[in-house]
Amino acid sequence: MTGRLRRAVRQVGATSVLAIAAVLVLGLGASWQAASVIRHGQHERAQAVLDRAASLSEAAVGDEIHRYLDTLRTVAAAVGSHDELTAGDFAAITAPLRQAGLVGATSLVFLVAADDGQLPAVQQYWRERGLTGLELRPDAPGREHLFTIFTRTLDPGSPLAAGTDLSQLAEPTAAMYEARRSRQPAVSDTYVLLRDRSLSPQAQQLSFLLAAPAYGDPAADGQQQFKGWVVLGLRGQDFVGGVLSRATQGQAGAELWAQNGSGQAARVAALRQPGEPDLHRDVQVTIANRQWRLAISADSARLGGSAPQLPLLVGLGGTALTLLVCGMLWALAGGRGRAEARVVAATAGLRQAEREASRQVALLNGILDRISDGVGVVDETGAFLVHNPAAKQMLGRTLDADGSEHWQEHYGMFRPDGTTPFPTEDMPLVRALAGESTDRVEMIIRNSDRPEGLLLSVSGRPLEADGRRGAIAVFHDITEAREREADLTAFAGIVAHDLKNPLTVIGAHAEMARDALPDRPEQAAESLDRVGAGVVRMRRLIDDLLAYVTARDAALKTCEVDLAALVADVVGERVNHLRTPPDVYVGALPRVLADPAMLRHVLDNLLGNALKYVHPGRVPKVDISAGPVGEEWVRVEVADRGIGIPEEDKPHVFESFHRAHAGQSYGGTGLGLAICRRIVDRHGGSIAVTDNPGGGSRFSFTVPAAPALTPAAPHHEYV
Repeated sequence: MTGRLRRAVRQVGATSVLAIAAVLVLGLGASWQAASVIRHGQHERAQAVLDRAASLSEAAVGDEIHRYLDTLRTVAAAVGSHDELTAGDFAAITAPLRQAGLVGATSLVFLVAADDGQLPAVQQYWRERGLTGLELRPDAPGREHLFTIFTRTLDPGSPLAAGTDLSQLAEPTAAMYEARRSRQPAVSDTYVLLRDRSLSPQAQQLSFLLAAPAYGDPAADGQQQFKGWVVLGLRGQDFVGGVLSRATQGQAGAELWAQNGSGQAARVAALRQPGEPDLHRDVQVTIANRQWRLAISADSARLGGSAPQLPLLVGLGGTALTLLVCGMLWALAGGRGRAEARVVAATAGLRQAEREASRQVALLNGILDRISDGVGVVDETGAFLVHNPAAKQMLGRTLDADGSEHWQEHYGMFRPDGTTPFPTEDMPLVRALAGESTDRVEMIIRNSDRPEGLLLSVSGRPLEADGRRGAIAVFHDITEAREREADLTAFAGIVAHDLKNPLTVIGAHAEMARDALPDRPEQAAESLDRVGAGVVRMRRLIDDLLAYVTARDAALKTCEVDLAALVADVVGERVNHLRTPPDVYVGALPRVLADPAMLRHVLDNLLGNALKYVHPGRVPKVDISAGPVGEEWVRVEVADRGIGIPEEDKPHVFESFHRAHAGQSYGGTGLGLAICRRIVDRHGGSIAVTDNPGGGSRFSFTVPAAPALTPAAPHHEYV
């Protein structure tokens, strides 16, 4: 064998042998280096897909829990607003929950607290309000008992019987006590629901409940009466499966871990996916008053449409090509006849490799051509490298415009208001070229091929390959989603109108009945006054809830607004009917770019608060002023000399249903400032509150300035 090799080397020549060896080493190195690069790219794409799944999962859990808490707060507020809550009242309040789509929810329960000495009176009280057969069953004497009173079942299971004492369960008891202490919703430790303990161990789930306190109107001493708790039970596995299966789209697994009060972590539920997970992400989600952990995992080989065998095929294919080339060189060096035979074999191998490469390219192009979301890729100069058919269909242009300075005019890109051209520097692809990632940036595309306009949500990410920078953007059509939101807003308006009609009738008849009393007995007159006050409070709550929804979903109709004229109109409506007019000073005000109706709501709310929250017996004093902030914004300030806002309440005054003076005799729903913040946020501005030097509060917010600032209108005083 050694002799044959020596003869072959002598026949080929030492120089040719060295050249063939060099080709072999370089070819094998390049082949497996390419395989490594492809594998790394697949891994990076899988990481990006997992990041998106983690972000969507976090948003899905957070949004769903926020919706559950809003529902719980709304029911608690409705329960608290009834001076004499009956079984019929509770059934009417909770009836819409059956169609609310609360995934994993078992039941919504109203509970009250009572000690041993109060049991007969509490039992008789609720029997008179619809629970004729109620029997309060304390588990043990010598403690405060927590009894179930009314229950709205949300799943096919059997509900807890009225009169059940939950003080024997540490987890719900701790959550309800925390909710009563903080006056905010609280989440319990994980445990097996009392109603599920009769099931087999395999059918049981770790569950938790959300508890919210219910308070009535302030009493004579100014303190709100605590009425009980509204509690919502959730099965962990049903909740996670229902919420996260849509968010992960079958590409990733998920586990929800609770941080219990003991400091130990407990796995609430898990969503399993096939494969061997090698990628993991942990995100924190807020569940009422606690932070829980959401663990997302996936098999990188199953993410992003990757072909796991592609790196191996490239490496083996490159190796085969290298060996074929070396064989060709050996054959050419050894003899023409043998070289010709080798060339034929090598040519067949090259054709096979070419077909394989073409198949891979066709596969990648097929994926881009068939996905419903638009995909656009540009190089560092802004020239388009990829624009799949979905992107071209959404943008309404078959030809691309290279260079970011031409995109707005070519594609017809506008802000969500439909009239403001989208600034080049704010476009997701431009920001991605600068190294900044963006998510769900909304814009409207309207051009000659899309005259009706299309609302898109665009996310951008920077790219870097072979030392060259680029960017990728993903376009998602949300036009129909926004139309559905508009329909829901219109539906809310109709419902609010239908709810206010009975209130108008009740208020009118209460007034007529009071006027018709022959001798106006004090007790009857007081009852009718309470009916009238309840009508006013309910009408205010309906108006604020409708404004709260509209401020989020209604389309912005921006135009140039004369701020001076708008403020004068709002001030006139507020003060002209008062016997003792307040001291209102209005400074010079410019023109701004805003939705007139929404801006009017902000000014009316801030002025109304300034006139309402004053010390008894004092004349309200309000200063309204405005000034430029840079070249594109205007800051409007409303300052008063009222009772001010406690320091600990300032970070929360713009939250829903938060009232800084809840224990005092100042009316309100706690939604006014939350509506103001939504409106200002939708205009791209910010809103804040500080102490006013000399006493009171100073509210300030920013709105876009008009394109060309006109001279400010002169100031006015209303005394």
